Amino acid sequence: MLKHRLIFNNLRLLTGVQNVPMSEQELQNIIQGCVKQDRASQKMLYKTLYGYAMSICLRYAANRYEAAEVLNSGFFKALTNIKKYDESKPFKAWLGRIMTNTAIDYYRTNLKVAYTEDIDTAPEVAVGDTITAKLNYDDLLALVQSLPQAYRTVFNLYVIDGYTHDEIGAMLGINAGTSKSNLHKARHKLQQMILGKDKGEPERPGEGARMTIHKIMTDSYLRDILRR
Repeated sequence: MLKHRLIFNNLRLLTGVQNVPMSEQELQNIIQGCVKQDRASQKMLYKTLYGYAMSICLRYAANRYEAAEVLNSGFFKALTNIKKYDESKPFKAWLGRIMTNTAIDYYRTNLKVAYTEDIDTAPEVAVGDTITAKLNYDDLLALVQSLPQAYRTVFNLYVIDGYTHDEIGAMLGINAGTSKSNLHKARHKLQQMILGKDKGEPERPGEGARMTIHKIMTDSYLRDILRR
């Protein structure tokens, strides 16, 4: 019988796991081992897809510790339900959906909290405003993690994972209008934080032309950075 701590006993902070590259056939062999509840196969699956799964959990979590909790729970769900995996479809996509749903479950009790900040009174960010350099993954991830939970969750579901507002509403138990409002607030906060961060850093030579905030905030640009 699988236990929640099956392969995760000493991995709560998950800082030392490295991805293990392998072929598709090797991955399928490991999956078959997991179906048979083989411990070595379970550990290898975890090591192989740790980076992919953690990148999803980090986007939804406020910090690495919370992401580790979501990741462990997600892998537990994946291993206990692995017999349901359809081998005709990509395993990573199946695991990714489990990680996303686990993250939503983790925060579900807090998602309906009303945020009272009045963004209408905040100064609008002009689309022509520029920042010095291209944001990297760690920069943008830290900003996304600092968003309130409701904003962060809708931002991830809509911008990165491609769900519609109707789908998000059904997943989170909110209406589509609330989803749209939270996305707007998430974008606004990110714009302000990106511009504020840039103002505090000196321009460094050799980093290329300045980029407009409008370019930074496009969905395709954000997806390219945050999907790993």
